[in-house]
Amino acid sequence: MGDDLGDEWWTNEANSDASEVEEETEQEKRPTEKPNTQTKPEKRKRIAEKTVKAKKKKKNEQKEVIIPQKKETEDEKSAKPKRKRKKKTITDVLASSEPKPGCPTDLQKLVAQYFSDKRSVIEQEELKLHDSCFLSSNDLTHSLSSYLKQICPKWSKIQKQHAEKSSVVMLIVCSSALRTIELIKQLTTFKGEAKAIKLFAKHIKIEEQVKLLQKGVTHIGVGTPSRISALIEKDGLNLQALRYLVLDWNWRDQKLRRMVDIPEIKVDVFKLLESGILNGCKEDKVKIGLF
Repeated sequence: MGDDLGDEWWTNEANSDASEVEEETEQEKRPTEKPNTQTKPEKRKRIAEKTVKAKKKKKNEQKEVIIPQKKETEDEKSAKPKRKRKKKTITDVLASSEPKPGCPTDLQKLVAQYFSDKRSVIEQEELKLHDSCFLSSNDLTHSLSSYLKQICPKWSKIQKQHAEKSSVVMLIVCSSALRTIELIKQLTTFKGEAKAIKLFAKHIKIEEQVKLLQKGVTHIGVGTPSRISALIEKDGLNLQALRYLVLDWNWRDQKLRRMVDIPEIKVDVFKLLESGILNGCKEDKVKIGLF
C-alpha cells in the first residue's frame, strides 16, 4: 500500500514538473517567434528598396542610351542637304501682281538690252527708238478694233490708196497661230472692205503665203514674228507700203506670259524689228503701237 502511494505521488509530481517544463519551453519559444514576425516587414522594405534602386538604375541606363541617339539624329540632320527654295517664275510674280499696260519705255529698254552685246556703241545709237516712233499705247480698256480706230482714224482713206501687191499697210504681230485667228476675228468692225491675211507657220507653207500675197492687194497682215521675218527674207513680203506695226504687247497666255516674256518669241520680235522696221521708224515712215 505504501509502495503504491509512493508511486502515484511520484508520478503526479513528475507530470506536474513536465507540464511546467513544457510551459517554460513554450514561453521561451514565444519570444523567439516575435522577432521572426518583426523581420518580415523589414525584408519587405529591403526588397522594395532594391526594386526602386533597380528601376532607377534602368532609368539612368535608358537616359544614357537615349542621349547619344539624339546627338546622332542632330548630326544626321545637319549632314542632310538643305532643300533649295524654288525660284520665282514669271508666272508666280505676275499672279501676285496686277497687270500694267505696256508703254514705249518698256520696248526701248528691251531693245537696248538685246543689242547691248551684239552691236557697237555707234550702232546701238542708230538702233535706238525715239518717242516720236510710237503711237499711243493701249491702257487695257480697248478692244483691238477700238484701239486701231484710235491710232488710225483715217483708215478708210489709207486702205483705198493702197494698191501694191506683196505688201501690207499694217502688221499686227502676236505670239501664236491661235492668237492670230482671235485677232483677225476682232478686226471685223475696223477693217471694213480691207483684206487681212494670216501669217503664221502652223499648217500653212511659206510658199502658199507668198502666192497669196502676190495674187492680190492685202491691207493687213496678222501673224507671228518668225513667219513674218521669213517672208521678208524670201522677198515674199516687202515693207515699202508699211505704215503701222502693232505689237500684241499686253496679252498673256495661260502661264500669264506676254509675248516678250517667251525667250524664243522675244528673239524673233527683235529680228523682225532689225529687218527694216527700225530704219522705217527713223525715216518717220513706220509707227509702232503697243496693244
